[in-house]
Amino acid sequence: MTKHLSCTLLALLTAFGAAAQNERAAAPDAGGGLLAVRTSDRPENSASASVKTETETAAAPDPIADSIAQLNLRLRPKFIESTFATDGLAVIDTLATANDAVQVVLYGNNTWKYIRNREIAKDSTIFEKYWDTTTLFPYKEVDMSAMPFSVVIELVDSLRSYCCPYVGKPHPHGKYGLRRNRQHQGIDIPLKTGDPVHAAFSGRVRISEYNRGGYGNLVIVRHDNGLETYYGHLSERMVEPGEWVEAGTVIGLGGSTGRSTGPHLHFETRYYGRSFDPERLIDFEKGLLCRETFLLKKTFFSIHSKAGQNFDDEIANEEQDKKEAAELAARQYHKIRSGDTLGHLAVKYRTTVKKICALNGIKPTTILRLGRTLRVR
Repeated sequence: MTKHLSCTLLALLTAFGAAAQNERAAAPDAGGGLLAVRTSDRPENSASASVKTETETAAAPDPIADSIAQLNLRLRPKFIESTFATDGLAVIDTLATANDAVQVVLYGNNTWKYIRNREIAKDSTIFEKYWDTTTLFPYKEVDMSAMPFSVVIELVDSLRSYCCPYVGKPHPHGKYGLRRNRQHQGIDIPLKTGDPVHAAFSGRVRISEYNRGGYGNLVIVRHDNGLETYYGHLSERMVEPGEWVEAGTVIGLGGSTGRSTGPHLHFETRYYGRSFDPERLIDFEKGLLCRETFLLKKTFFSIHSKAGQNFDDEIANEEQDKKEAAELAARQYHKIRSGDTLGHLAVKYRTTVKKICALNGIKPTTILRLGRTLRVR
């Protein structure tokens, strides 16, 4: 079994590496995590070019065109299911594979999965530069002007290391972006206190602490591709800074700590401190990853993304929601019957003709048609 799994994985990794070799390049002075599509990296040799005939030139394959075509194929939407949760499962054995950076873990329920051997597959850039286990935003020195217009980010590799943090429908008033001119830098997913919250991708825990800025119990995981995922308002944190976690690891339990209006997961995705909409990556209601490869554009970043989430705004939104709900519940309507007049309605509902007209956009002289419904309060 071990030999078969090893050979299969080796073939996948070889194919993936060959396809990706010419599709990514590190942007200058970007901390090693910024990836850009190559626009041109072919050496120009005028002497050899002049020897080629016009037919030979036309027939020669274009590696750049092939690379872009392959990239476009990978960027297409391709829904990926979560790997199965391993919390509570006993590990029976860990087996080596042909790739020293990959291991096979066998569990007590006769299941298995591939995991990375982080003692070998270390990245000295992603997990060292701008690494801070106490500062929420350690990217103040990063010059994002050096970032290209778009960045290619591999969300999963041949190991398919992905797990939905929490499967649930995001709150309609907890979406990413502006709402009533207030910025919401993540999404809010309702849950029950004590529900397990999983790491979305494999990575290393950078922050695990109680945040007094509003996040409450907060866990931040940095991933190999430079992304960071935030998990806020947890009732309990299950991991420590510096700890390596696989996709699907329970990093905490859902709750309502910090400035929260009720039990929910506040989830953010950030790249070098800049936030973007998590729903560009994950369909939380179905629990599916939307694609293998993500093209992150500068235009996706929030105009206020250098700052953290302002949870006072979240509370203000909640209070406004309650006020609007109370106003909606207090509204009264009347269906016109024979003999009804605006004056009679004003007396019956203890209001004025002027207010009824204003609520319905009519004039005091309007003839009331039978069956019409008017708002009276």
